Amino acid sequence: MTARPPSPRAVAGWILRRPDTLTETEQLQLKAVRTHCSELDALTGHVRSFATMLTERQGERLPDWLDAIRQDDLPSLHTLAAGIDRDRDAVIAGLTLPWSSGVVDGHVNRIKMLKRQMFGRAGFQLLRKRVLLAG
Repeated sequence: MTARPPSPRAVAGWILRRPDTLTETEQLQLKAVRTHCSELDALTGHVRSFATMLTERQGERLPDWLDAIRQDDLPSLHTLAAGIDRDRDAVIAGLTLPWSSGVVDGHVNRIKMLKRQMFGRAGFQLLRKRVLLAG
């Protein structure tokens, strides 16, 4: 009896996690998957390279990363590369600069949640009061 192949979800989890957080068994299974599938091997390299760019703020590497993606036969990543190209300067800035819009996004989400809670029950004045008093 042969062992069951890992599920796609498990393989995706192994690819997306930091390599040093994988157990020895997971590392061996991922290595076996990468050996048997050249597309997953290339994908793993691209994902890990992008993760390094993201965590170490190396946005200047983005053009080379996009060129490497285009050289591989991975249509889904080609679509991602085309999307990144449409707003390349903003993506490079996001991968390079220390500023974040996370705080603003958090406030926007909080206001949307308050608005959803009141849906159809009150007008702008009550929403304004709730937003100002909830802070």
